[in-house]
Amino acid sequence: MDFSLSEEHKAVQKLARDFAEKEVAPIIKEADRKQEMPSFILPRLGELGLLGLCIPVKYGGQGMDYITLGLVCEELDYVDIALRTALSVHLGLNSLGLLQWGTEEQKQLYLMPQALGEKFGMFGLTEPGAGSDVANMSSTARLEGDSYVINGEKTWISLASQAHHILWFAKTDTDAGNAGISAFIIETDRPGITKGDIHGKMGSRAGSTGWVNCQDVRIPASNILGEEGEGFKIAMSCLDNGRYTVGSGCVGVMRASLDASTKYANERRAFGAKIGKLQLVQQKIAQMTADYEIGLMMYLKVGWLKNKGIRNTRETSLLKWFATEAAFKNANEAIQIHGAYGYSDEYDVERFMRNVRVTTIYEGTSEVQQLIQAGYALGYRKDGELRCELPHYDEDEWQKSN
Repeated sequence: MDFSLSEEHKAVQKLARDFAEKEVAPIIKEADRKQEMPSFILPRLGELGLLGLCIPVKYGGQGMDYITLGLVCEELDYVDIALRTALSVHLGLNSLGLLQWGTEEQKQLYLMPQALGEKFGMFGLTEPGAGSDVANMSSTARLEGDSYVINGEKTWISLASQAHHILWFAKTDTDAGNAGISAFIIETDRPGITKGDIHGKMGSRAGSTGWVNCQDVRIPASNILGEEGEGFKIAMSCLDNGRYTVGSGCVGVMRASLDASTKYANERRAFGAKIGKLQLVQQKIAQMTADYEIGLMMYLKVGWLKNKGIRNTRETSLLKWFATEAAFKNANEAIQIHGAYGYSDEYDVERFMRNVRVTTIYEGTSEVQQLIQAGYALGYRKDGELRCELPHYDEDEWQKSN
């Protein structure tokens, strides 16, 4: 592995940093208080080319590699989780799934407008009665002639009220467990679809989270993604991409917590000196520094594996587990360093902690990640074969235009 960043990496990293710091940071506190997603965020991400960042040019994307995606997620989450979540869901969970599993027709019809930022995508796996236990989902898809009829409800769906397309998972065989799940592309303006926002969240208040309900929604049979019964494999492959964006984003939260803490520790005085001179404060700063460096190395490694098209479920799970837990711990320590001021929204660290708490829950809880890691270590878990090749980064192919 080469840990040096190319000039292209640095240019896109700066693009994301400038957008987040100059356009979003000045208004993010007010958006958080109002519990509203600023309306310009998704269109602006599209204008900047970030919504199609690592989609091949021939499908409307920028043709960048996965390390670039990690760098961008770190910069976005450094300012607020709402920015990175929008990219995670649209690109990581939805568009990259279409790239891997979609037919050429589906890529032209759905992936291209998403990569161009003309349409937005979301991911519909979680249900009121099915989170980690995916096989317990109650959504169904029934084939009738040349159409599927979809029924069910998804909840805790990011971009629920914003997106034009949803990657929906439903049972085509209710008696087959995971093997009976299939994946579908559904336009959210079809008759029978209702959706709404969820308010009162602890964090990620400047982001869009909601629910989507399908009541006898008819879609063309051609809107199935992959084949019947492949939905669970498709969902897990999408989560490999989503978890990478979450993990790399949480590294940004670690850096933000560290930067805020070192700045405050060099300004605040107690007992006749800067509090940064106190050994127990230094201990916290040292651990935050170590956690950031570990997280950075981990996501660079996973990005490298993804660039090569190497199966990375184990490494991505480990990144997601470590980075989310470390980010929450570091944000909590940042509040402790700030003392009573850290408990107030006058400083950003209280928002960091509220925001990052959810990352240990969604896209596979920390407990699920621990079971995955133990399963690999003990030899109980093996990666199954995928019918579709992993979308590795081929510079010539991904930069090729139409």
